[in-house]
Amino acid sequence: MSGFEMVFAMFGLLLGLAIAEVLAGFAQTWKAQLRAEVAGREPVRVGWLVPLLGLLVIMDQTAFWLHAYALRAAIPLTFLSLLGVLAVVGGYYLLATFVFPDEPDAWPDFDDYYLRTNRIVIGGILLINFAVIGFALLLEAGGAAIQAAEAHGPIGDAAVLLALPVAIALFFVKTKRANLALLALLNALVVVDAVAGAALV
Repeated sequence: MSGFEMVFAMFGLLLGLAIAEVLAGFAQTWKAQLRAEVAGREPVRVGWLVPLLGLLVIMDQTAFWLHAYALRAAIPLTFLSLLGVLAVVGGYYLLATFVFPDEPDAWPDFDDYYLRTNRIVIGGILLINFAVIGFALLLEAGGAAIQAAEAHGPIGDAAVLLALPVAIALFFVKTKRANLALLALLNALVVVDAVAGAALV
């Protein structure tokens, strides 16, 4: 097993746990709705904010996998690089634990939960993405040849460029309506980028 394969195996393990955490949140919420129905209680109001945030986190984690693959030849097998992997992917796992409440029944309205935790998740995603971009720029400055994971095309490039200011705005807005609009737009931009890249393959 090459040095890169060992580092990438660590990527895969931790990233898989982070994705599983978000998927478990969807499942627990669904089960909470069923429990309320069986017990004859008023079900929790899930709304759109938390599910859209969960979708965004999963797609961002998937995109990170592609970026990590693009950096594969430039990542050395050192203790420092493994600590970097742990910091980034471990950060994704920590953020994933905040997307859904641990006890869905304790939050009658998930929008209230979202408004208490969204800045942790959105701010963390921004921080991780800036760290990965900065790391890639440092590697390139050091002479490493880094190939893009996939071509985006003009439409995909526009979606990527627009996604950053939308994500930053999402961190600062406070109303439910503004959060919903920006979350929906940000998810749509990620999907547009993915479709535009797939169309060029």
